[in-house]
Amino acid sequence: MNVRLDDTVHEALEQRAEAAGMSLPDYARKVLAEEADERRERFLTAAAHFAQTWGPAFEEEFGPYPLSTRAAEADAA
Repeated sequence: MNVRLDDTVHEALEQRAEAAGMSLPDYARKVLAEEADERRERFLTAAAHFAQTWGPAFEEEFGPYPLSTRAAEADAA
């Protein structure tokens, strides 16, 4: 399989691979295998449902969850 990436995406993936202590091809294989795993999709769907159902109760009890830097930047854009 050959995949073409723009420079920005390629650089971001290289940084993530390095942070994970992996080569870029190994990291890409890991990410693609996780994406193809049906259990992951079911988990993410269940987690989203849980967050939607119980999120307001958690926020009421513990206050709002602090945004990560990445989430804050995405909200600002």
